[in-house]
Amino acid sequence: MKEDILKKTAKEYFSAAEDEFKKSRFNSALVLYFKSLVALIDLYLLQQTNKTPSSHTERFRIIEEKFPEVYDILDKDFPFYQQSYVQIMTKELAEVIKDDVQIMAKKTKIEL
Repeated sequence: MKEDILKKTAKEYFSAAEDEFKKSRFNSALVLYFKSLVALIDLYLLQQTNKTPSSHTERFRIIEEKFPEVYDILDKDFPFYQQSYVQIMTKELAEVIKDDVQIMAKKTKIEL
């Protein structure tokens, strides 16, 4: 059940991000790509550990301890997500997050 929800939300956020990207709404696209990324990271954790985190803090801790290659992605992208509330995001930054979403989609073996 939880796995199905994470897959559905990851795909939904990604699709919505693509729509926003096409309209050159890069802040919205970046936020939605990041939400897709987080859903995929949670899916990856569920697939690997049979658990999902209950907060950003717990997610960061588990990923850092057990999956450093995934942590590198999350740690790199999280500041852009935070900045999206107070800065104008560029097309290039949105594309960076999109690429990371696609990396996690491959790791979780789902098609966006």
